[in-house]
Amino acid sequence: MTPPPEESTDDSAELPAVAPHLRELRRRSGLTLEAAARRAGLSPAHLSRLETGLRQPSLPMLLALARIYGTTVSELLGESAGGRDAVLRAGDMAAREADGWTYRQAGGSGRAMQALRVHVPHAAQQDLVRVHPGEEWLYVLEGRLRLALGDTVHLLDAGDSAHFDSLTPHRITSVTPGGAELLFVHTLMQSTVAGLCLPQES
Repeated sequence: MTPPPEESTDDSAELPAVAPHLRELRRRSGLTLEAAARRAGLSPAHLSRLETGLRQPSLPMLLALARIYGTTVSELLGESAGGRDAVLRAGDMAAREADGWTYRQAGGSGRAMQALRVHVPHAAQQDLVRVHPGEEWLYVLEGRLRLALGDTVHLLDAGDSAHFDSLTPHRITSVTPGGAELLFVHTLMQSTVAGLCLPQES
């Protein structure tokens, strides 16, 4: 997926107020504002604005912060784990938008990995690359994806999947005019490595 850009997003109104949860989870992780910002590839001032509600994070930024704090996007958004039910009904998968991406929680909260159903808009953020500890798995439901892994580019059609080490620089974009739909699973890992999600030049 893409890295957490520091720019504000036009979709911020779609997200609930996450500031109290961001601050609480950072403190629970024992991280200073400076340390957490460095690992997320943000400035301390930008993370402070997120924690005070002056800005709302994009989905890529939420994913980065969830990895750093060893939690899930759902917990960052203040959603209840719901007793860790094994089954998640389609009607409970509320759509959320951030930075042009639309996603639905497709797995339980508080687990060692997180599952999402994601709609990737056409050509969105195609110049952004991510690098971080962990593993990712994706399965294309509809449309066509361009997956760049290091220096290799793969075109994935509906029914294709990919499973890769997230330390490999990677970039995902849709080449279908209407966007692409995929299932996306990633591990939730805390790491002492500074800059879990590093924006790199394409």
